[in-house]
Amino acid sequence: MSLATIDRTPPPFFRQGASAASKLVFFAALSLFLMVADARFRLVEPVRAALAVALLPAQQALAVPLELVAAGSEYLRGLTHALAGERAARAALAAQSARLAALEQQAADNRELRALLELRPALAVRSTAAEVLYEAADPFTRKVVIDRGAAHDIALGAAVIDERGVLGQVTRVYALTSEVTLLVDKDAAIPVLNVRTQQRAAAFGGGPGGTMELRFTSANADVRVGDVLQTSGLDGVYPPGLAVATVSSVERRAESGFARILLAPAAPPDGVRFVLVLAPLATQRPPRPDPADTDAAGAERSPRRAPRGARAAAAEGASAARRP
Repeated sequence: MSLATIDRTPPPFFRQGASAASKLVFFAALSLFLMVADARFRLVEPVRAALAVALLPAQQALAVPLELVAAGSEYLRGLTHALAGERAARAALAAQSARLAALEQQAADNRELRALLELRPALAVRSTAAEVLYEAADPFTRKVVIDRGAAHDIALGAAVIDERGVLGQVTRVYALTSEVTLLVDKDAAIPVLNVRTQQRAAAFGGGPGGTMELRFTSANADVRVGDVLQTSGLDGVYPPGLAVATVSSVERRAESGFARILLAPAAPPDGVRFVLVLAPLATQRPPRPDPADTDAAGAERSPRRAPRGARAAAAEGASAARRP
């Protein structure tokens, strides 16, 4: 066999195409072109969507074990929380049942005592449901606007409450809306009654951090942290027994005759949407007597009875006339 017939082509392993630098430049330019084209003309978006659809079953199959583990742990946590909540609800229900029985007994006793003493029955307070529309535009006040006004028989000074307690008082009435000043406003004030000591005081808004203050209370007053304050019903505006606030801190100052008492409102105003507007008790009670009429009636009755000095002088004269 002659040497001319021998294949002199190199094996495929030793074949070289373009150089590595040429390949780097080519693929870098291609990548740059694809990025610019995708950013400007969205050319690769259909390809990306097709790949996402094609790979979706594989992604879902790979995510199944993780989802099973997460769902199992979430189920176990939810079951634990549900059992704890059920126990707490049963305890609260038992406590509420005991309180309800005590309240029913107290209500029966009150009815019996009122009948025995021939007192008037407790006044039924008329209420109107309303929705909070928005807060007042003034950032330095705490006021809200409700969707009930003079057309719905809303009276000026009516109490506004929710399921937790007193929220505020109607301070301005329009035709279809009303403005409510909240208890935490700096100009708000409400008479309160300490449930534990039965002492009356006045609570004012404007405390630090949306709290209230029990002002003009002596430093040695019997007020403790945790005392519950309610409406007394003697002001003619708020019905008795409505929750107002709870004493959160008591600071007795040695240099002042008054204590600084901060209150936590029973009904925080943030997040409230639906409220009840209660008619003022003064509209259902007999009108108060006019001081001028009282003075006139006293002046009319005064001539019918002689003064004490005149009666003493007349008695002395009568006794002297009987003497021999």
